[in-house]
Amino acid sequence: MKKSYVILIIVAVVTMLLVIWVKGTYNGMVSAEEETTTQLAYIQSAYQRRADLIPNLVEVVKGYAAHEKETLEGVVSARSKATSITLDADNIKAYQQAQGELSSALSRLLAVHEAYPDLKANENFRDLQVQLEGTENRINEARNKYNESVQAYNINIRRFPNNILAGMFGFEKMDKFEAAAGAEKAPEVKF
Repeated sequence: MKKSYVILIIVAVVTMLLVIWVKGTYNGMVSAEEETTTQLAYIQSAYQRRADLIPNLVEVVKGYAAHEKETLEGVVSARSKATSITLDADNIKAYQQAQGELSSALSRLLAVHEAYPDLKANENFRDLQVQLEGTENRINEARNKYNESVQAYNINIRRFPNNILAGMFGFEKMDKFEAAAGAEKAPEVKF
């Protein structure tokens, strides 16, 4: 009888340790996944801030650069396209491409500022340009934090023995934000 009690106690202890390990590992993966989706939401928020600023920027520039109608229309069109795509973990590449097109259009618009002295003198334009630059910095920071979070999450679910539980509970590897094709080259501004 004593031997069966010892075996029963050992089985109970091993079972309890296994349950504690599964619970801790699962909860860790859930926390990592939630952190990553929160970082993705921060990116979306930064892009939304940019999209909200653009109409104001365009209206100010319209008053001073009516002759740059094509540039302004390009910004409006790119903004429309960029805001029509919803950001989620499944369509990062399409969202990123639309945002890249918007960034390119904004670069052309900001080049107008350099070409026309009247725009340089306009405080509203300068203020909006500073806001837009700050927004672009926020977007970059949010992307970097998201990529760090994705890396931590992916490492967590791919390490042994976590990968076994990740597969059982449906945790899948997430994609990082990547630079758009051609991003290594400075944008070419033409007038």
